[in-house]
Amino acid sequence: MKGFDMKSLMREAEKMQKEIEKQRTELEQVLVEGSSGGGMVKVSVNGNMKIQSIKIDKEAVNPAEVDILEDMILSAIHNAVQKAEEISNAEMSRVTGGLLPNMKLPNK
Repeated sequence: MKGFDMKSLMREAEKMQKEIEKQRTELEQVLVEGSSGGGMVKVSVNGNMKIQSIKIDKEAVNPAEVDILEDMILSAIHNAVQKAEEISNAEMSRVTGGLLPNMKLPNK
């Protein structure tokens, strides 16, 4: 029976850590868009869940209905972040070979 090879385990952990860092860097370049209000509010988020831009159609701006606009912005943000999380989770699963299914890529 072969003994436990700690050096091999450490090499694999280092390799996985480098791959995770590479994926985190690549995810900075991935942009996903979330929208609400039939596209009146659009939010772009990168693969690391950082908001890159918010676009609001002029027709969505009504001083008498600020609460509706706030809800649309929040909804668009949630939509974009959900899409970015799905991409990030798929990348993490690929990098770890499914060993750590609930682990998220670290943000800097």
